[in-house]
Amino acid sequence: MAERVVVIGAGMAGLWTALALAPTGREVILLERDPPPPDDDPDVAFETWARRGVGQLRHSHAFLARLRLLIRDRHPELLADLHAAGCRDLGLDGSLTARHRERYVPKPVDEDLVILTSRRTTLELVMRRYVARLPGVTIRSGAFVRELVIEPGPVPRVTGVRLDDSVLSADVVVDAAGRTSPATEQLVAAGAPVRENSEGAGVIYFTRFYRLRPGAEEPPRGQAPSNGDLGYLKFGVFPGDSGWFSITLCTPEIEEELRKAIVDPAVFDAVCRALPGPARWIEPERAEGASRVFGMGQLESRWRDFAPGGRAGVHGFFALGDSLVRSNPLYGRGCSFAAVSAELLREALDAGSDPEARLVRYVAGVERELRPYYEVMRDADRTALRRARQALLGARPSLRGRMVKSFLDDGVAIALREDVDLLRAFLRGFHMLEHPQAWLKRPANLAKVLATWARPRRTKAYPPKLGPDRREMLSALGLPAEADAARLLGA
Repeated sequence: MAERVVVIGAGMAGLWTALALAPTGREVILLERDPPPPDDDPDVAFETWARRGVGQLRHSHAFLARLRLLIRDRHPELLADLHAAGCRDLGLDGSLTARHRERYVPKPVDEDLVILTSRRTTLELVMRRYVARLPGVTIRSGAFVRELVIEPGPVPRVTGVRLDDSVLSADVVVDAAGRTSPATEQLVAAGAPVRENSEGAGVIYFTRFYRLRPGAEEPPRGQAPSNGDLGYLKFGVFPGDSGWFSITLCTPEIEEELRKAIVDPAVFDAVCRALPGPARWIEPERAEGASRVFGMGQLESRWRDFAPGGRAGVHGFFALGDSLVRSNPLYGRGCSFAAVSAELLREALDAGSDPEARLVRYVAGVERELRPYYEVMRDADRTALRRARQALLGARPSLRGRMVKSFLDDGVAIALREDVDLLRAFLRGFHMLEHPQAWLKRPANLAKVLATWARPRRTKAYPPKLGPDRREMLSALGLPAEADAARLLGA
């Protein structure tokens, strides 16, 4: 008899679980509390699909090469469906500067350094329809899981889930319900030793969607950067499907005046017009605003360990996606984390039937495959928050802080803008194809960066100015530049 796997949630983590497990012959049941998607096209899904459990549904997304390669190599029909729905591949050539192009020669590896881009609703809609056709997979919409069914013992065992009016038994339960899932708290209450570390990311996101006007095209790439970091403000333009694109602005939580104002579409657009890169995308003759401004806060980095000390804390249960690991969406790795975790789950289940060995193997795989990226992102958040506070208060960074910033801004960033082979190496880490810091630890690559850093500043290929400084921006928006500093000092 086929092993039954019950998956709580049919978002990206749940869908990836089904994609990974369906080919193994298991019975996979996805329980989704939200209603099913509309039967219409992706535009209708974007406008009407209610997804209470997915706070980031209508925010910018770009799906990294690690995720796209899993689709390309294991589910080519799904990739064809995504392309047919308007999802796009953005390759290395879209990241090249004018200096890169002078000496650029395509290489086979470039075919792997490709981002899949679309609105999140489009990707999820197409994936869901594909998953629903897979043998052995069932998706139940409107199915609210009240609690886990837990068999007590020295190691608690999950044997199913309790719905509104019934109990659904399972050999394996997967929690893919996201950041608000109560499953972990239920396990802890039952005596499972789950170790958790978390800290706030210190930022708030704001996203607005736009649509190209009939006959209009996206601006040429390689000119003013469409993404960047001004310290008090991060920004990024995300091409989507079928003529849609989005712009996300990210502010530190301590920038209260700016974040309160930016929810107004008129203010949001005014900020974008002050940034040379995004400004080209929203020129009136090119595009029009097509949504309100969506906000997202309470962002945190969180890592859960269900096998502390190498011993399983629970049997028959696996957490996946945001139920297991959360990170700042700035880095675009949440969906890729879910996809990789689902593949690791399949490997753990296929390796044997012992529940202890299964969870220990799964946790070890997650540590190996995801921990390096998680720590790099968490450390970057800490640094960004510290610099934002210093900038707001007018404090001078330490000598070490100034040296690190100079190495990154005048060495790493410039070397990447000049040397396409360095860019390729960096992108392999960015796209989760190797350790995120491996490229810079190679002696030849480090030597290039150090040589660039040592050159006089006037000879370096700096990008055009990303945008106004904080005081200029707030003044242009009619906001008080000193109010947040006074508030912070008062606190």
